[in-house]
Amino acid sequence: MSDSITLKAAIREAGKGLQTLRNKGFVPASLYGHGVEPMNLSLESREFTRAFKAAGENTIIALSIDGKKPVNVLVKEAQMHPLTNRYTHADLFQVRMDEEIEATVPLEFVGVSAAVSELGGVLIKALDEVDVTALPADLPHTLRVDLSALKTFDDAISVGDIVLPARVAIGNDAETVVALVEAPRTAAEIEALDQKVEADVTKVEKSGKPASESAEEAGK
Repeated sequence: MSDSITLKAAIREAGKGLQTLRNKGFVPASLYGHGVEPMNLSLESREFTRAFKAAGENTIIALSIDGKKPVNVLVKEAQMHPLTNRYTHADLFQVRMDEEIEATVPLEFVGVSAAVSELGGVLIKALDEVDVTALPADLPHTLRVDLSALKTFDDAISVGDIVLPARVAIGNDAETVVALVEAPRTAAEIEALDQKVEADVTKVEKSGKPASESAEEAGK
């Protein structure tokens, strides 16, 4: 398909020169799947970053290995270096288009809650992703949650309220809360909270040392 996400890969020898490969601008990867012989691959770093940004972990990527006919894969895991923010390894799962799979799908929050905009409440997002089961071609990239359903502080959106595409099943409990709006704190509640913080600070000052130091000395 013209709008499919594509990616090229090359077969690599396992466990050799991985850091050299990364220094040259490639990401080591492993390919596996049901009935698929595991394979070690290398991916061009910029191209993998582009493809993964577009696909995430729940959208099919057409992967061409050494110029051969593309196979359909999902990115199961992508490891990133904490300092350089560059990908250091990727796990790719080759899917069968006629076999249902489980995937994690992010939630996309849309709309405006009247309980927030008109009543001054605080929006609480209890979930940001859900587990779904579907054929690979039917996997949604995101699932929308319409916040306009939250009109009062008594309203809540649960997993069972999420509108699912055809042939997609959700794995989370239907009663699990996805989003709600809490009432703003009253002046009395804020004052009580301030007093509690001041009381805690006074305890630390009386001891003359932070609580952590006192506990450390007590254990000597």
